[in-house]
Amino acid sequence: MADQNNNEFSRQRRFDEVRQTKKKKSRVKRWILYILLAIVVGVIGWGAYLYSEYKGSIDSIQKSAKISKTRDVSSLIAQGKSFSILILGTDTGELDRDRTGLSDSMMVATVNPTENKVTMVSIPRDIMTAIPGDEDTFPQKLNAAYSLDGVGASMKAVQNYLNVPIDTYALVNMKGLETLVKKVGGVSVKSPLSFQYSQATAHDYGPDLYRFHKGSTSYEKSTDNGVTWSASKTVMDGDAALAFSRMRYDDPQGDYGRQQRQRLVLEAMLKKAVNVKTLIDPSFVKAISKNAQTDLSFNDIVKIAQKYRGAVKNQVSDHLQGQGVMYEGVSYQMVPTSEKQRVTNLLRSQLGLKHKETGSQFASDVPSDQLRSAAYALAQIGEKLVQ
Repeated sequence: MADQNNNEFSRQRRFDEVRQTKKKKSRVKRWILYILLAIVVGVIGWGAYLYSEYKGSIDSIQKSAKISKTRDVSSLIAQGKSFSILILGTDTGELDRDRTGLSDSMMVATVNPTENKVTMVSIPRDIMTAIPGDEDTFPQKLNAAYSLDGVGASMKAVQNYLNVPIDTYALVNMKGLETLVKKVGGVSVKSPLSFQYSQATAHDYGPDLYRFHKGSTSYEKSTDNGVTWSASKTVMDGDAALAFSRMRYDDPQGDYGRQQRQRLVLEAMLKKAVNVKTLIDPSFVKAISKNAQTDLSFNDIVKIAQKYRGAVKNQVSDHLQGQGVMYEGVSYQMVPTSEKQRVTNLLRSQLGLKHKETGSQFASDVPSDQLRSAAYALAQIGEKLVQ
């Protein structure tokens, strides 16, 4: 028993930074994940005239995931076949760090040229996980994979968890969010509910407080905790758009309501991103290159623009629905097998693959000394451990 306690204590110390990251620094910012789509849409408008202008910027964001993949994404794109992307949003911009830290949000997107559709499925970042290659740290949250072993670990974990091939990835940080909204001239979004939000406190009070109104694009800002307010505005800058997207606790729909607002901001941003003036502005692409990372090459992206134009314009959103569980005072998400299977079937269908059984319950094997912990977590959603 003493040895087991020592082992647990050692694991806790090793990953203390992961476990102790402040919640307000890791609020979900899923909609910034869609910035990859802005890259693709932008390429459509470039043409030969802008090829040499932008090639260097796009090449600068290319970085290998350093894993063995089950499929060659460049070959798939060249043949005009469906492919998948793991899109990660990180806290690197907000914390002013160089592509390290947790992945705040995760999404699997499939690009299907046959149905002319992009299907985007949000993945809960708090899923209890045995991270491939770091199983001895179980239990971890899925978003810790990026912090422990980088993009490759995140790709492996999601692929194992859903039994869906992950062909490529895109990584975007918070700085990219605010910069791109600024580059497109701000966005106008009609709020689905009335609320106040300050990023400094993650609540409805504090400095730089924003106030939004149900059914309206207007909003106000206060710098003195709501004592006085600015005149109403209808175009959000990057900071206002981020505040609009981050609030969760005062939304009756919780995280799912937040995802809806994130999609509203995305739609508004993409509509402005396809404006010709934006597409021919080199600073727009340079802004992306400073705040994004992918293993797609410039040629891959150009071919996507040529072969997948219709799909990029037609976007469908979904999410993997989890249930909250508690273990040793830490909250996690567990996804029922039936829900995992639904999403696995959806994604595999969009990739033109046969349906198969969904992936591992925890993305990898749970260490023998933690089997009881895994079984306890599963019991909270009425399921049993399969090991």
